[in-house]
Amino acid sequence: MYKHSFRVCFCFRRRFRTNVAEAPEDVKRVFDQYSENGTMNIDQLQMFLEEVQGEESEMKAHAIFDNLKHLNIFQRRGLRLEDFFRYLLGELNLAFSPSQGVYQDMRAPLSHYYIFTGHNSYLTGNQLSSASSVTPIIRALKRGVRAIELDLWPSSKKNGINVLHGGTLTAPVKLIKCLRAIKDHAFTASEYPVVITFEDHLTHDLRKEVAKMVTTTFGDILYVPKSEDLNEFPSPESLKGRILISTKPPEHTKVESTKEKPSADKRRDTADDDIWESTMSREDTDEDYLEEDDKDEEIVIPEYRSLIAIHAKKMKRGSNLQTFFNDIEKVSRLSLSEQELENATGNCGRDIIRFTQRNLLRVYPKGSRLDSSNYNPMLAWTHGAQMVAFNMQGYGKYLWIMEGMFRGNGGCGYIKKPDFLLNNSEQENSTSRSTSLIMIKRLKLKVYMGEGWDLEFGPSHFDFYSPPDLYVKIRIVGVREDTVVKRTIPIEDQWVPVWNEEFSFSISAPELALLQVVVLDHDTSGKDDFAGQTCLPVRELRSGIRAVPLYNRKGEIYKHVKLLMRFEFE
Repeated sequence: MYKHSFRVCFCFRRRFRTNVAEAPEDVKRVFDQYSENGTMNIDQLQMFLEEVQGEESEMKAHAIFDNLKHLNIFQRRGLRLEDFFRYLLGELNLAFSPSQGVYQDMRAPLSHYYIFTGHNSYLTGNQLSSASSVTPIIRALKRGVRAIELDLWPSSKKNGINVLHGGTLTAPVKLIKCLRAIKDHAFTASEYPVVITFEDHLTHDLRKEVAKMVTTTFGDILYVPKSEDLNEFPSPESLKGRILISTKPPEHTKVESTKEKPSADKRRDTADDDIWESTMSREDTDEDYLEEDDKDEEIVIPEYRSLIAIHAKKMKRGSNLQTFFNDIEKVSRLSLSEQELENATGNCGRDIIRFTQRNLLRVYPKGSRLDSSNYNPMLAWTHGAQMVAFNMQGYGKYLWIMEGMFRGNGGCGYIKKPDFLLNNSEQENSTSRSTSLIMIKRLKLKVYMGEGWDLEFGPSHFDFYSPPDLYVKIRIVGVREDTVVKRTIPIEDQWVPVWNEEFSFSISAPELALLQVVVLDHDTSGKDDFAGQTCLPVRELRSGIRAVPLYNRKGEIYKHVKLLMRFEFE
């Protein structure tokens, strides 16, 4: 115990007895079981790793001893309780470790994978007035994002190409800068392919310039398909280190039009209808205007069209979505807003799943999200949508879920979709049935304690006159049957809270199940204060007593804040 005081007024202080981090009773019992005379030798540590932690590597015990020796808490005879406790809270004993690398089969077509996807990847802030820059593109690529969206517009003099959110006050950035940034940072976090989706608002002359820029910038790493007539996408494995372009190809033939073309200013003002009209897709609106422009001129542009690896398709206005999903011969990409997807799943959910078995579905935030907020990605994932596009420049619980999903599979940016979304059998097309090789029916966990807030924050960060009252909110994110929220009781006035609370969760689809952990400071007079979060794939959690590092709101890991938890699977 140590004393912690808070100044209440000029002449009065409140003093609190604050405990220091010490091993929970379960840890003490385990240590007693696998030690002798107060020390644990290397053979006993190896036995603990095998029987409690589920780790069979004989080298692990030696690595732990070597690491503790380096930290100067190694004793010749073995580990003492304090040494053992510090190991359990250390970097060698994390509940989730991406060090296992990519373990899923990466040889299936792209349509068989969820792809870490950004929306308006160039924006630094809100959707209306923020600047466009290469900085958010670079940041997204470093976080493992594998699909970058760029909106292409003519410059003010119509002789150059800018990237910006059209019809808004967002400041532009030059396309060439974006392309160079992508080339320089595309494979920093992952060697698997990067898809660049163009929202094309250009004349055919400027498209020729785009083709030249793309070819010159990317050179041999640009994937150029041999044919447009693809019945199946290539695999992520075959596309390692490659850049792919995805956009709607220009039309092949010349068609005379009697319609009056809207002026350039009018097109610019009305192109982004997803901002102003929530019922209409921005992609569809833009392409309608482009079609009217292009019908009066020859627009073959082979040098541009040939670079498109993933062809984007659009539905004609008034056409039936269900018919569209079942009338695709060549593989392609379709974009829907989150609202359009929600409406479609009510009538043709199974058709969407069948469509995404061969084709790519991109879902993007509805236009009313001017603050660059995000939506729950689970509806899209459970219907097979591969490219669930998110605003990466913000933060919030849905972005934490997105980051949690793509921490899986070595953080490579590609996650294999569950078998029940790839099987054509009607019996298996259920979003609640698991065909995973890893059969997890139940997750049991125990939250022991937490530490590090006093090292990470100032004494009055949470409360002006007392230490925080911390509690843990635990949520399983997944299919409807699995989704549940539980919480510990708040521990009053403690920087090192000890909860010792157990929880149990039924898991029906472990491939889509995520464990979201949020620590909050209970506040009786207002909103509870944020104190850390993490989100982890359930099927990649490591069993046993484990350390769980926490992240801040922006997804940056804290240096000191972590929980000690125990995980068991049935």
